[in-house]
Formats: sequence, C-alpha cells, structure tokens
Amino acid sequence: MVKERARILVVGGGYVGMYTALRLQRKLKRELRRGDVEITVVTPDPYMTYQPFLPEAAAGSISPRHVVVPLRRVLPHCRVVVGEVRSLDHGKRTAHLTTLATEEEGTGPDQLEYDELVLAPGSIARTLPIPGLADHGVGFKTVEEAIGLRNHVIEQMDIASSTRDPALRDAALTFVFVGGGYAGVEALGELEDMARYASRSYHNVQPDDMKWILVEASDHILPEVGEELGRYTITELRRRNIDVRLTTRLESCADRVAVLSDGARFPTRTVVWTAGVRAHPLTAATDLPRTDHGRLKCTAQLTIDGVTHAWAAGDAASVPDVTAGPGAHTAPNAQHALRQAKVLGDNIVHALHGEELQTYAHASVGSVASLGLHKGVAHVYGRKLKGYPAWFMHRVYHLSRVPTVNRKARVLAEWTLSGLFKREIVSLGSLEHPRAEFELAAGGKPSDDPKGSS
Repeated sequence: MVKERARILVVGGGYVGMYTALRLQRKLKRELRRGDVEITVVTPDPYMTYQPFLPEAAAGSISPRHVVVPLRRVLPHCRVVVGEVRSLDHGKRTAHLTTLATEEEGTGPDQLEYDELVLAPGSIARTLPIPGLADHGVGFKTVEEAIGLRNHVIEQMDIASSTRDPALRDAALTFVFVGGGYAGVEALGELEDMARYASRSYHNVQPDDMKWILVEASDHILPEVGEELGRYTITELRRRNIDVRLTTRLESCADRVAVLSDGARFPTRTVVWTAGVRAHPLTAATDLPRTDHGRLKCTAQLTIDGVTHAWAAGDAASVPDVTAGPGAHTAPNAQHALRQAKVLGDNIVHALHGEELQTYAHASVGSVASLGLHKGVAHVYGRKLKGYPAWFMHRVYHLSRVPTVNRKARVLAEWTLSGLFKREIVSLGSLEHPRAEFELAAGGKPSDDPKGSS
C-alpha cells in the first residue's frame, strides 16, 4: 500500500521517460486501479525514438515508423500529454507546460501539480557559433532528421545527374559530417553505403564522383569502442575513399562552403552536425541543483541531490558511477539510460511504500557500431570484433533492446526482406511540403522548393 495518494509527473518521453513510466505502470497496477497513484507523461512527441536505428532508417534498411514506439500504446494506464514543460517550481510542486491546445487558445501555459517528479528531458545538439551552421547544417537526433537527410542525399544525386554545371555537380556530391562519435560515424557509414548502391541506377554518377568527409576535433574517433577499433574504423573508412580528418574543426559553412581549420575548403550542399550533445535547456528553468555543465546533480539512488520527491536520469542527469570510483559519473548514453530507468522506477515504488532505495551500479558490457551493410566494430565483454561478425552483433544487440515484441518482429521482417530483395532507393522530399502542389493548383504562391528537401 502506498502511504498517501501520489501524482507522478514524468517529464520527457525518451528512453528514461518511457521506460520509467512503463516500470511504474507494471509495479503499481493495483494502486493505479484504485486511483491511489496517477502517472502523467509530458512529452513533445507522442512516441519514443529508438535512436540507434536512425542510421539504418536513413539508409532505408528500416521503415521510419518502426524506429518509433507510440507512447499511448505502451502506456495505456498513464496519461500522455503532448506538450512541453517550460518551467518547474519544485518548491510548489508545479510545472508550467504548453500544448497544442494552449497555443490555439492563446491562454498561456497550463499549470500541472504533482507529488513526485521524474525529470528526463534528454539532450539537444551541442552547437557552436559557426557562420552558416544554423542556415545550412542538419542534425541527426530525430527520425525526421534521419529521413530528411536520406531524401536530401538522393536529391543531391539527382541534381548532380541532371546539371551541366561542374561546380554545382561537385557541391551536390560533397557530403561533410562533423563529429566522430557514434552518431556521426554510423550515419556517414550507412549513408555512404546507400549512396554507393544508389549510384548503380545513375548513368553518369559513379561512387568515386562523391566526396564523403568526416571532420573530428580530437585525434581519434569512436572512443567508446577503444583505441584499437577506433584506428581500424579509420582505416576501413579511408579504404572506402572517405576523407577522415582528425584534429580538425569546422570553422564556417557560410555560402555553402565548408571551411576547415586545416585550410581546406569544400563547396557543399550537405553539412551534418553530430558533434556532441548538451543537457536540455529545461534544466535551467527549474529551481533544482545543477552541475557546471548544466546537468542535474543526482545521487546514486537517482534522486536529485538535496531535494525530496525529485528524480532524474539519462542525458540531463549527472549520476555518480559507483563502479568507477569517487568523482566518476555515468556516460550520457542509451545503455545507461535504459538501466537507470529500471532502477529509477523501482526506487519510486520503494519510496511510495516506505522501503529502502536501490543504488544504481552498472559496468558497461561494451559497445557496438555499424559502418554500413555487413560492416561494423564491436567491443563486448572484452572481446573485439570487426567486419561482418561485429555488424551481426550490432543487429542482434539492438534487436534485443528495441521496445515491444511488435517492433522486434517488424524490424526482423524488414531485415529479412531486405536480404532477399534489392534496396528501395527513392527520395520523398515532397513529404516536407505536402500542400505545395495543391497550393499551386489553387492559385497560391509557388514555393521556392516545392518538391525538394534542400
């Protein structure tokens, strides 16, 4: 029995938000039925995105709808509110949020009162004040960005195939990726593999015509898989004629020219920014303690340090790593987020029942990364794998981690079919402007870019 009625507010519908709510839903079945507990999930999107599958979605190996998990389907006993929490006053246990309805009504943010707070807004891209980045850069954190980038790459190949201007052709076939972590390397590897395959359908675009450039500020890439596999990855990428530039920074991409710190200049219509993340700005709009890097100060029990009835985990939380000694903190990655959510959900249940809290302790089992179809690297339980075995391990691991049996079956079916039939290579850039054709037919002003994604 819970000691008193509890209104639990979960802010964020990502890994931590969804899995915590799912855990609470399972552990508090009786209390939810009796009305002793109420769980509200506030999230900007009505789905959770399984981000490790974004590169494969961009490459066309997985359908976009199978990369996301509908929250209302997996959380039937929770109240899901599609909106954004703008600020929190934990002293008064009040959240101020906007929804689509509040925007239409024009009445300002709603107030939502709660008893227990789970703050898991995640992270946003960490950008720098680089000239032209806001105008021409694209991120790689959402399914919309992944599919938009796929459409854009194929569209650039269409432009290169049809133009007679050598400068335009060269810019269209030059693709610059900034950031040598998981997101940058996997996105580059999968999209280069897709574009290489797509070039078979073009009579005048060859794989060697394309320039793929990876820009990394440090002297190594994929630090999660270790130094040896990082060097192997660089060798493999360069063997595919991918230009890997270490200890190099992007200084400008104004006027669609990527200017690097080593003096190189590349006219390009594609700049993909994957150079790290930072805590969500919501953490600054609260009265909760934060670190110098903007993350919430947490204890090993996933409570917010020095505050009662407040919990946090994931990218926006600084959680002590008890397995690595004093002063160490867990990395902001999906592996920790999934496991923290389980402990966080259990600890909220323990707190409601007046029981002792668990300590989060997890030693990493390793890392896996895909470099394209049948190519990858993996460092799992001390064993290092390369090539096909690592790629297979990558697929097995993430298939086991993607939520719901429904999604597992659909992803496995798509992988099976893609092994039996040829890839589908088509750009659906017009999806980004679905009313363009009708507006033109109805006498409206034609769009500058009615069909494309550029």
